[in-house]
Amino acid sequence: MTQTTPSQAGSGQETARFTVPPTHPMVTVLGSGDSLLRVIENAFPGTDIHVRGNEISATGNAAEVALVQRLFDEMMLVLRTGQPMTEDAVERSISMLRAQENGTGDVDETPAEVLTQNILSNRGRTIRPKTLNQKRYVDAIDSHTVVFGIGPAGTGKTYLAMAKAVQALQAKQVTRIILTRPAVEAGERLGFLPGTLYEKIDPYLRPLYDALHDMLDPDSIPRLMAAGTIEVAPLAYMRGRAMPTFTQVMTPAGWRPIGDLAVGDLVIGSNGEPTPVLGVYPQGEKDVYRVSAQDGAWTLACGEHLWTVRTASDKRRNKPWRVMETQEMIGNLRAAHARRYELPMLTAPVCHPAREVPMDPYALGLLLGDGCITGKTTPSFATADPELVTALEGALPGTTMRHKGGVDYVLNRVRRPGESVRTENPVTGALRTLDLLGTRSHTKLVPDVYLHNSAEVRTALLQGLLDADGAPVTQPDRTCRIQFSTTSILLRDDVITLVQSLGGTACTRRRPAAGRSRSSARAAHRHDSHVLDIRLPEGIEPFRLARKRDTYHAAGGGGRPMRFVDSIEPAGREECVCIQVAAEDSLYVTQDYLLTHNTLNDAFIILDEAQNTSPEQMKMFLTRLGFDSKIVITGDVTQIDLPGGTKSGLRQVRDILQGVEDVHFSQLTSTDVVRHKLVGRIVDAYERYDDARQQADPAPAEGDTAAPQPNANRGHRKRK
Repeated sequence: MTQTTPSQAGSGQETARFTVPPTHPMVTVLGSGDSLLRVIENAFPGTDIHVRGNEISATGNAAEVALVQRLFDEMMLVLRTGQPMTEDAVERSISMLRAQENGTGDVDETPAEVLTQNILSNRGRTIRPKTLNQKRYVDAIDSHTVVFGIGPAGTGKTYLAMAKAVQALQAKQVTRIILTRPAVEAGERLGFLPGTLYEKIDPYLRPLYDALHDMLDPDSIPRLMAAGTIEVAPLAYMRGRAMPTFTQVMTPAGWRPIGDLAVGDLVIGSNGEPTPVLGVYPQGEKDVYRVSAQDGAWTLACGEHLWTVRTASDKRRNKPWRVMETQEMIGNLRAAHARRYELPMLTAPVCHPAREVPMDPYALGLLLGDGCITGKTTPSFATADPELVTALEGALPGTTMRHKGGVDYVLNRVRRPGESVRTENPVTGALRTLDLLGTRSHTKLVPDVYLHNSAEVRTALLQGLLDADGAPVTQPDRTCRIQFSTTSILLRDDVITLVQSLGGTACTRRRPAAGRSRSSARAAHRHDSHVLDIRLPEGIEPFRLARKRDTYHAAGGGGRPMRFVDSIEPAGREECVCIQVAAEDSLYVTQDYLLTHNTLNDAFIILDEAQNTSPEQMKMFLTRLGFDSKIVITGDVTQIDLPGGTKSGLRQVRDILQGVEDVHFSQLTSTDVVRHKLVGRIVDAYERYDDARQQADPAPAEGDTAAPQPNANRGHRKRK
């Protein structure tokens, strides 16, 4: 309880009396050996402070007495939380109160609120902000996605960010912590240093390791790092989510090697639409793995490459998709006998530009399925469905279907009066243009102009193929799958491409010709048959033929196409490259229409010593941000170690992002130094020196530096 009374009329002196509750021993208020009281007396040299029993009185200037009174009130608020007061905490409380009195501090933030904000507790030690700017920095991390902590060494920028990262991991707000730092002291050329990668990077990342050991059980850190929950790496390796340079990536014009892509090129995203490439980062030689799905699709990627996946448990609990590295999934691909990790599928067919074609795509599909196009005779078609005869004749202008007998129909040219007998059959001419004339059942293929055409053309072609050589396969209590068979390996692969480009899956198996019964065929089977089991997404109609279409829909349709990671196997070392795309979900289509990406979701990412990043590195790092992630970037623009002539990305980024929503810049100064008191004085001395040099040479300096802050007045007064 505090009581204030005037001392003498007209003297301007006041006395405030403060009673310490009996629940709090006086030693907690005055400090061991009255150490806290001496700090207060030195800070208020014109005020007489007396202690009698559990009562403290202060006599002096009214404004100073009021400050002393507020100080003890704040100290008691802190002590009631069970947190002890220290000399440093008292000094900082006095500094905050004086700043508020002078109008330079925030009246909404009291010392007790700053000193009692707990971030993390571990092994009996609690981490909390110690200054007002530190509290604002911590609050900004809570309320913003990207936070820059800029200030001199010793202000707790990295340490507090690390504490918030561990707090977020423990609260399951994120699934991983990624800590990174530019290793410019070695020019990012770690390959020239002796030892393993971890031995090479250890000197540059040691401060991050030390902070981790303060906040987590040391025995758990190796386990978390081995599981990929905590990743510590130099900035140069942050973009190392890489694929071999020859890996095919889908573009609007077709497949291109990832190593041939440049910034600004278009690739296909998960929605089938083009998305621009934002960055291309060569990675050198890396160990790569062959990642295969259960439908036979596969691609190569390095161990750190990122995949969007979900488990059956995630789906059952309606949890979002997670992001995992290749190496995280190795050895953990099965849950009992079921495949654990489901991969995302295209949400819409791949969007290719429409191209002119010499023959109706549905008609071409029918002819590739059940047509004779050897070129030795007039093209013909075999079917027992009159509906297909009518459809084919209607899709081929200038052609009539002449029934030859049984199931055979010949595609004759419609002769018009005055036409020469030597006029080429239009079907033969179109097939010749497509280089299909002369192909047989085991050499047929889909021309490229159809494979990389609009979704309507690809769908119509697939419908023709399935109406001719496909069928719905029904099973009790299961959705209907589609089966297609061919003796042509090329046509098999082309049908798989058509299905995958529309968002479906196709699993293939081979039926050897040897030993197969003739069945209804008049001749022995000469070539192996390739059977495809196809699943198409909802909205893609596989059949036009009424009897097949009705059977398909009566069975409930084809269900949802799904892909699962089936195996991950080492595949040697390859020259690799990493790309970055602008798609909202950061996914792009790679080989066999697999979806992968290079952006980090559900992660708390800290970039330390950011003043040593180049502008290009800073852009690369910031644009790696994924969904439900946070980025904290710390640095001191007065301690740049970049080679001469290289600009600091941290200095430039403030001008670029200032005012951007959800991005916050926190400035810490020498008053926020929490190391030895001398560190703050050294920082102030350097700032005064730099200011004096700048006044003598007024050339503008690059970037902003913290303005020097006056030291608090310190005096000495003996205890009364």
